[in-house]
Amino acid sequence: MTLPLLEVVNLKKYFPIGKGSGGTGLVKAVDGISFTVNKGETLGLVGESGCGKSTAGRVILRLLEPTAGQIKYNGINIEEASFKQLLPFRRKMQIVFQDPYGSLNPRMTIGETLGEPLRVHGIVKNKGELDEKVAYLLELVGLSSSHIRRYPHEFSGGQRQRIVMARALTLNPELIVCDEPVSALDVSIQAQIINLLTDLQNRLSLTYIFIAHDLSVVKHISDRVAVMYLGKIMEISGKNRLYNEPLHPYTQALLSAIPLPDPEVKKERILLQGDVPSPLNPPSGCRFRTRCSHVMERCAKEEPEMKEMGTGHFVACHLIC
Repeated sequence: MTLPLLEVVNLKKYFPIGKGSGGTGLVKAVDGISFTVNKGETLGLVGESGCGKSTAGRVILRLLEPTAGQIKYNGINIEEASFKQLLPFRRKMQIVFQDPYGSLNPRMTIGETLGEPLRVHGIVKNKGELDEKVAYLLELVGLSSSHIRRYPHEFSGGQRQRIVMARALTLNPELIVCDEPVSALDVSIQAQIINLLTDLQNRLSLTYIFIAHDLSVVKHISDRVAVMYLGKIMEISGKNRLYNEPLHPYTQALLSAIPLPDPEVKKERILLQGDVPSPLNPPSGCRFRTRCSHVMERCAKEEPEMKEMGTGHFVACHLIC
């Protein structure tokens, strides 16, 4: 059996707070998640704001240090690798951040921004090769090589996100974490960026972890979808099965909130009660129980295990399992 490109096992990320202020505690941003990503596929990671999905993406890339768990890239553990040991993997794993305005250095031209990783990693030998490579990257994401001497403030939001994507492609990566790459853009521009991501994936055999809270966008681009809530994965499945047959009450509630294009078509909206609990003091047992209409006594005492309910369809819920 072919190894997955990425395997995450019981990954945790806790942030200590309160030191020096009379109290201490741990914010359990990511609290024991496991999943795999196969080469060439797109895994969508969805959930409400604050559920830990962006933190998970940063920990996987070792931009944040994990508290516990395993991160395997092509079967090699990288969660405890030193800075020097990580260098070969840095070239293979890249990220596209949410905010195209904050992702680029305003004092560097686009040519300098794209050229820096090429020089640092020794990809090009001279200025001629560098200019040629930068021009190729700009054209790859739908921009002109004439933009090479411009600064970020001279571009629109959609153009800046294309530049960020070009920067992510400079080192010929295999895996790209897309951290809500279209949420700061207009709807019409969102569609262009999503289509560009799909085109680049087909042309360059890329693998994506696509983090978002817009389930319509996730459905369009993803092969499989993992649903997170308060640091835990509630359900993970192929997109068609997840969208057509959601099993977890939280997934059902999220999908019921997707607006329909036809105003004449009505569907039942599942309204969740209360607010998301604090990751500083999450509920015992099932994390979702305080907002679940199907809550049972067992839910407060036992944390549900992730169980397979069909080929590739996993869910953590006492009501289902």
